[in-house]
Amino acid sequence: MGISGAIRGRLVLAAVVLGLAAGSAPVNEELARVVSIAYAAQGSMPYSWGGGHATRPGPSKGTCRGYHGAITPCPAARTRGFDCSGFTRWVYGLAFDGDVLGRGNTDDHIRRLRRVDVAQPGDLVFYGNRRRTHHVGVYVGGGKMIDAFATGTRIRMDDVSALPDLLGYYHYSG
Repeated sequence: MGISGAIRGRLVLAAVVLGLAAGSAPVNEELARVVSIAYAAQGSMPYSWGGGHATRPGPSKGTCRGYHGAITPCPAARTRGFDCSGFTRWVYGLAFDGDVLGRGNTDDHIRRLRRVDVAQPGDLVFYGNRRRTHHVGVYVGGGKMIDAFATGTRIRMDDVSALPDLLGYYHYSG
């Protein structure tokens, strides 16, 4: 789970940005690392359906099983990158120094977290409903998240209102 030189350089810049955003600073060291890693990852990897779900967290080729994206034929099996839950799994794995979210999808990951009424930067923001979720991003404050959004995009920052079915914010307590 090492961090590449390019991402390491971005972490320094992200730390400066975090220092300037003190009004919405993460509540602990791990969440501060989550935000720094997410900021540093922007633009670094493409979205890949099923990407990031290998035995260890990190970018991987995806799968076309269950793919319903707009780009056809499905590019996931030849694209090394992340889907949304693979990205958050990797970010949390680096920040918490272990695979705390584990393999699986957004439904599996949300079960390892507790819902919070007031989001802190570094918490995860989920979309869907209580029975089935379909998207997750890293909340970075100011109504923004960093996520692996969809086929054809790279890791990026989006408004939390980018999708209409915001389920809520969730916190990991390791």
